[in-house]
Amino acid sequence: MAKLGKRARAAQEIFGTASNLSVEEAVALIKKAASAKFDETVEIAMNLGVDPRHADQMVRGVVQLPNGTGKTVRVAVFARGAKADEAKAAGADIVGAEDLMETIQSGKIEFDRCIATPDLMPLVGRLGKILGPRNLMPNPKVGTVTMDVKTAVEAAKGGEVQFKVEKAGVVHGGIGKVSFDAEKLAQNVRAFVDAVNKAKPSGAKGAYLKKVSLSSTMGPGVSVDLASATAN
Repeated sequence: MAKLGKRARAAQEIFGTASNLSVEEAVALIKKAASAKFDETVEIAMNLGVDPRHADQMVRGVVQLPNGTGKTVRVAVFARGAKADEAKAAGADIVGAEDLMETIQSGKIEFDRCIATPDLMPLVGRLGKILGPRNLMPNPKVGTVTMDVKTAVEAAKGGEVQFKVEKAGVVHGGIGKVSFDAEKLAQNVRAFVDAVNKAKPSGAKGAYLKKVSLSSTMGPGVSVDLASATAN
């Protein structure tokens, strides 16, 4: 068995056999165990009772975290004319049309969120093989294909998190930084869980929410009591 590093051993001592904790207890442990030289992200993983290979069991959505993510989100917008000006005024980092498409095709992707006006989706559609695997393809279901680019840019900059279930039925997301106040992290956790619960697809059978766990970027995970995670 490989030896644990100093940081991993310290975290293991703090966590011990802890499991099925309240959101507040889990957050406190994660904050205590975080020892990296950077401000680690607090991450949530949710195991769902769905098979996303079936269209009626796909889980996808967006949540506006009440206390933001603590992350600087770089936003690219496909727009022309007045809508391009609106995007720039709202704080978009990159705005363009054919020129932005060519930049992406060259392999230069310097953004975390991509928004497009509906009229430019035929252009953006050519980038499906590049943006799709990176979960960057604009989609009307999560508000990134819209004429209201101002609101979309501000939401992306202000703590909006997109989520999409993976093949194994797991949804991941960053819900803040370990430097956040514990209460604010707990609020973000519950907001994320609530949004995923509300996104329950029509084809989901049996137990939908199976497990919720929290971790920091460099730390181990700890399971959270489902009743605590869904409490309002």
